[in-house]
Parts: sequence; C-alpha cells; structure tokens
Amino acid sequence: MKVLFIQVGGTIDKDYPKLNRGYAFEIGEPAISRILERNLLGFEYEIVSLMKKDSLDMTDQDRSEIRDYCLKTEYSKIVITHGSDTLVETAKVMGQIKGKTIVLTAAYRPERFSNSDADFNVGVAVGTLNNLLEGTFIAMNGLLIHPDQCYKNEKTGRFEQV
Repeated sequence: MKVLFIQVGGTIDKDYPKLNRGYAFEIGEPAISRILERNLLGFEYEIVSLMKKDSLDMTDQDRSEIRDYCLKTEYSKIVITHGSDTLVETAKVMGQIKGKTIVLTAAYRPERFSNSDADFNVGVAVGTLNNLLEGTFIAMNGLLIHPDQCYKNEKTGRFEQV
C-alpha cells in the first residue's frame, strides 16, 4: 500500500515555535511526519504540505484546491489532516471523488501535546485505508463516518453520526 498524506492545517499541526515574546500557536511542519516516524510502518508514503490554514479560515476555493489535488494525484489512498471546525464541509467536497479512498482526520489538541488525540485519529484513518476500497470518510473519536452522515456536536465537540 502507498499512502499520500496531505497537510492542510488545523490544530493537529499547531506548534508554539517562538522562544521569546511568543503568545500564539502557529501551524508548523506536518505533524504526520512525526507520527509516522514513531511507528514501524508496513506501507510506503509521501507527505505533501498543501496549505497551513486554520479550518475556520478555509474557503470554498481552498476546498476546490484540495479536491483538485486529490483528483490529479496518482495515489488512490489519501489521508488529509485538517482542522476539526470545518472538517465535515471539506469532506463533503472530497466525497465527489470516485476511485479513491480519502480519509480526513484532525485533532482536538496539537500533536505536540502529550495528551493529543492525533496519533489515535491518524491510526484510525490509516486502518480505514486497509479495509475500504473507495469513498470519502471522516476518522474522529474512534469512529469512521461518511461525511453526509456526520456532524460535529456543538456541545460536546465530538463528531457524531446522524
């Protein structure tokens, strides 16, 4: 299996890089590279940093750019790391792609935090690629949900199935 990981931003990639006078997180290098390096993997992969945006700043044009990249790539197995706030909206746009398995995932806390859920969510996403032949899915909270049946519960912050 060959997997393409695409970074588009979000909390999963947030870092606190400033040593002096720093007060805010910035989206850094792809967290996925650190996650994959910590594990003994049985597949080949490539990582592409397509954009570094907070998902609240995502536009329809950004979503079109992500979709176009997925359409053009030779890879048929794709994981997109994204911010959780607009993950469902982007996943719905990716859902129009045929012949590929695309899984979007995120994290509630930056991968750099010891109590981050990033590793778990990425693991669920990769596991999905091994078991499904086609479609777009969201991997969050230990669940795998089709974008048309998924929403982020405003009260709990969790992704749930309709």
